[in-house]
Amino acid sequence: MAGLQKEFVNIKIPTKKPRKKELTDKQKQSNREKSRVRVKCEHTISGVKRYNATTAIYRNRIKGLDDHLMLTAVGLWNFYLIVA
Repeated sequence: MAGLQKEFVNIKIPTKKPRKKELTDKQKQSNREKSRVRVKCEHTISGVKRYNATTAIYRNRIKGLDDHLMLTAVGLWNFYLIVA
């Protein structure tokens, strides 16, 4: 078990290929399933980052506005997914 998997329960790290050996078909299938989930998460994060308010440096001092900006960007991304 990798170090992060010991500390956090929900982290799923793909199985590495052993030196001078091949992965079994079961391990390859497991890696593919983990990759499918990871790609969906990465696409979602990049979609939210398209709204520049979430990636720009936040300099305002209004309490809670940073969370409001993130919720708005995520809501817009979800709306985009529903419409598209």
